[in-house]
Amino acid sequence: AVVPEGLVAPPAAALTLVEALEWHAARQPERVHVLLLGEDGREETVTYGALLEAAQGSAAGLRRRGLQTGQTVALMLPTGRAYLECFFAVLIAGGIPVPIYPPARLAQIEDHLRRHGRILANAEAVLMITVAQAKPVAVVLRAAVPSLAGILTPEELSGPGLSTDFYRTRAEDIALLQYTSGSTGDPKGVVLSHANLLANIRAMGRAAGVGGQDVFVSWLPLYHDMGLIGAWLGSLYHGIPLVLMSPLSFLTRPARWLTALSRHRGTVSAGPNFAFELCLKKIVDEDLRGVDLSAWRLAFNGAEAVSPATLEAFARRFAAWGLRRAAIAPVYGLAECSVGLAFPPLERGPLIDRIRREPFVREGRALPAAAAETDALSIASCGRPLPGHEIRILDGAGLELPARRVGRLEFRGPSATSGYYRNAEATALLKHEGWLDSGDLAYMAAGEVYIAGRVKDLIIRGGRNIYPYDLEEAVGNLPGVRRGCVAVFAATDAVGGTERLVVLAETRERALLASPELRRRINEAAIDVIGMPADDIVLAPPHAVLKTSSGKIRRAACRAAYERGQLGKELMPVRVQAARLVLISAAARAALALRRAAIWGYAGYFWALFLLLAPLAGGLAALLRRPVPGRRIAHFAAAGFLRLAFLPLTVKGRSALPSRPHVLLVNHASYLDVILLAAALAPSYTFVAKRELLARPVLRAVLQGLGVIFVERFEAQKSAQDVAAMAAALQAGQSLVLFPEGTFTREAGLRPFAMGGFVAACRAGVPAVVCGLRGTRAALRDETWLPRRAAIEFEIGPTLTPAGEDWAAALALSQAARSAMLPLCGEHDRAA
Repeated sequence: AVVPEGLVAPPAAALTLVEALEWHAARQPERVHVLLLGEDGREETVTYGALLEAAQGSAAGLRRRGLQTGQTVALMLPTGRAYLECFFAVLIAGGIPVPIYPPARLAQIEDHLRRHGRILANAEAVLMITVAQAKPVAVVLRAAVPSLAGILTPEELSGPGLSTDFYRTRAEDIALLQYTSGSTGDPKGVVLSHANLLANIRAMGRAAGVGGQDVFVSWLPLYHDMGLIGAWLGSLYHGIPLVLMSPLSFLTRPARWLTALSRHRGTVSAGPNFAFELCLKKIVDEDLRGVDLSAWRLAFNGAEAVSPATLEAFARRFAAWGLRRAAIAPVYGLAECSVGLAFPPLERGPLIDRIRREPFVREGRALPAAAAETDALSIASCGRPLPGHEIRILDGAGLELPARRVGRLEFRGPSATSGYYRNAEATALLKHEGWLDSGDLAYMAAGEVYIAGRVKDLIIRGGRNIYPYDLEEAVGNLPGVRRGCVAVFAATDAVGGTERLVVLAETRERALLASPELRRRINEAAIDVIGMPADDIVLAPPHAVLKTSSGKIRRAACRAAYERGQLGKELMPVRVQAARLVLISAAARAALALRRAAIWGYAGYFWALFLLLAPLAGGLAALLRRPVPGRRIAHFAAAGFLRLAFLPLTVKGRSALPSRPHVLLVNHASYLDVILLAAALAPSYTFVAKRELLARPVLRAVLQGLGVIFVERFEAQKSAQDVAAMAAALQAGQSLVLFPEGTFTREAGLRPFAMGGFVAACRAGVPAVVCGLRGTRAALRDETWLPRRAAIEFEIGPTLTPAGEDWAAALALSQAARSAMLPLCGEHDRAA
């Protein structure tokens, strides 16, 4: 087994991948970085020092063959030492690596060449490094790619001497072109800088709690981001050993993966959902003699749709060999965010959300299902955004949706790509005001993300949203159908002009290719899952379902093949389909334009109303300089504004407010909160606000006229003085309203509390009344000026009495208030 000794901290100051390798090579050159497992059982070690030395030698070979700084080099190599060395050789020589996968089977060689030709042409690759056996294929590619000047093997790069003064890469330089899987269209080259990759690796390391005693075991291909960045480069940066085996070794005998985890005491490993399914299907108990999986603390499931049933079955099946359910970790990521975007909390295990089927498919609402509901859908949480990263869910008009509403997932953070290589049009569609479009449909609940499917794969039939994966999984479970080899997509009906729901299913049994019985069972499965039969069922031999290099189903490509008549019946002329699509597209654009006009019209009305009432009420308050009359004016103006802006406010529990002085504690989610509280509360309340507002003269005059108490959030001495001022106001008979969070952000969740208000309540000996605002974040979220109509509730909760006057009493009061506020505000605990 590989056991780390003499631990070395990760290179926190490294700006590039090359610097990270140099860091480890200088401090622990003889330490094993990668242990390569051969299919014949032999093991080969790669140390940090040996990797750097070999990469430098090959970099010199690249320079001798004319590679210039910033040029791209395609790597079409299998997993092995040569891949590791050549990847870093390209970086050291100043080039940009472009990983592509070698052909897997002759049955799809034409599609393989066509796709790779487009990749290399877009990348303008000048060199390709491949194995000698792949050279015939590479020669065909060269004929289709004018920029390709040479095709080399790793052996041809080695040579004497390191006479080249290598270019020193910078953080902003491109470290990698990761071509997307192409599951929904042509592959695009994601530009990833050294800064992007290191930010992602560091964020994933923090979320995963990576430490010196970890060992990563991987069979993932190095041409795919999960294997390249998540497994290899992540292990390299953190200085943990990587046990690396060939993908074919795993695919031919999945038990080798679990055996390697046991033998090398692997703590971290990852795979797509199909890999866990393959283990369940192919591994028998006899294959696992002596296997111990108790060291496996993180079993990441990502890169494709995650099946809750697979998670549970895998945890149950291998518990007898020491696997803990808490180790199972569904994750979410995409090439446009380097690789990782959301990870679950450590040691929790899978979190499965059971939701009602009808509201989900008809309205895009993920409502929790009752325990007795048998028709519920199950979706696995993929966790929370990585440190430093954010996720939001948008509707079709570009407005952020509240929790448990399905929409388009967008993200931002330091791992996010700057765009697609030499593809300005696709980059423009990707980026929106600093946010990037994932192309996925999802919803958020309690701060965690749940993936519903790809935007382009969504099928709308009879007012229902059909997510292909659910039906694909159900059909794949039928006897005679190849599991994981089912594609569900919508195709245009050339006769009626409507969309047809098509199920393409592979079977190995020739007798089933024309089987009415299998078609009947598939339709029964469709009725069970989506409430309607398929319009067309295509039974096909193996390899008819087109997939990406990582095993994702290319539904768009399957649909195109179907519509070309390659998978089913011949269709009407393309011009008929094109005309229909033009009409549908025009109608959709018109509907969207009307919706956007309504949104902007309401926003214009909202802000015109605000600009009419706010200066009037604020000006009177500033001129009067008498807090109680000023608050009365603000109260009537705020209530009138809400009515005229069509923002219904429901107040619950008003009778529970004590008559004696108290502190009213409210969660903070939006700029609307102050207006709502002014409308809901009596004018006798004094508001507490942050001292930074004093820097704005007009606002300062208004707030001072309303008698607002200002508090310091950052300077301890002033903060202590402000606590004393609040306590004095309470002792003088005033009731205070304050937001214990101090501020708000666009992200949902109850933020940590500041202690000032609790200390003041304890010193004054007055109770704290805990309240909750719901709906204001949806009505006007931070970072946007587009309001939307929403039902808003203000609920007055329990009254808490301090247990004393000291800090311990204030802390206990804070904790009790937080517990009471969480159910009232309806958001998750961001301090947890």
